[in-house]
Amino acid sequence: MALPLLAALLTVALAWPGTARADELRPVAISFTQLDEDRWRLDWKQPVASPATRLAYPSLPDNCRMAGEPVVRSAAAALIGGVEVECDGAVTDQRIGARDLVVAGDALLRVVPLGRAVQTYRLTASQPEATIVGVPAAAQVWRSYFGLGVEHILEGWDHLLFVIALVLLVAKGWTVVKAATAFTVAHSLTLAAVTFGYAGLPSRPVEALIALSIVFLAVELARGRRDTLTQRLPWAVAFAFGLFHGFGFAGALREIGLPEGEVPAALVSFNLGVEAGQLLVIAGVLALRRVVQRFSPQAEPHAVRLAAYGIGITGSYWLFDRIIA
Repeated sequence: MALPLLAALLTVALAWPGTARADELRPVAISFTQLDEDRWRLDWKQPVASPATRLAYPSLPDNCRMAGEPVVRSAAAALIGGVEVECDGAVTDQRIGARDLVVAGDALLRVVPLGRAVQTYRLTASQPEATIVGVPAAAQVWRSYFGLGVEHILEGWDHLLFVIALVLLVAKGWTVVKAATAFTVAHSLTLAAVTFGYAGLPSRPVEALIALSIVFLAVELARGRRDTLTQRLPWAVAFAFGLFHGFGFAGALREIGLPEGEVPAALVSFNLGVEAGQLLVIAGVLALRRVVQRFSPQAEPHAVRLAAYGIGITGSYWLFDRIIA
């Protein structure tokens, strides 16, 4: 009894509103753009974790220096800095990054040389700097945005709880995978439509609808019946709600930006990362459920219902919070 109860309590703890994070993807964003042979423009955006957050500075190549005081302004949940930079000679093989910025999250770095391809790097706390190269590898954008996609589904709690509820409700391995793939296809369509300017919705109603999708699945899960709409047509429900979740992904990507000239590659790699993250979550939840079924099958319905209540409470909290905010 202890194992399934622990699993259920863990699910509730993860889903509790006090620790869950809403749909957001706010890494540090750094742009280093060449203006002429010796001058560059450095712009960066730093998420604000609290009112006491102070602006930190990216680390420049050793042969570069700021040509004045940075201009700093506040934006929604972020501080934005900008300054011109003077460099003595080429910056190829020099390092640039975010030693003081990459602390709790990642950073996305874009280096834009004159007349050459844009370079994109994903910086982490363990690798806070990147080396500027003469000719960037074609895999840079794919690698960076794939990692962001995996990170977003694993740390974006509203998408994550939707997938967990879907797995618990449908329960069958390949059926869940097909439903999750329908979810990915749907949000990929919406994300592409928003990115290329063919569609758009205000963020507040989108966030409320995403929370509502979680509540919908949690209610069906808590009912404990085998003839619910999601169980009969899991791919259709996942696809329908995936369209709204796609607007949330679009808002997340808008926060960090897409590399000019590499938008299709960034979109595809981001969505592949999301799908990979979803499959990891599906495998984990199915494995946990299989353990419960093996060691204490009589406790499984109680554990699933407890998880449903935790997910439903979280979704309801977000729903009301996003409606009245």
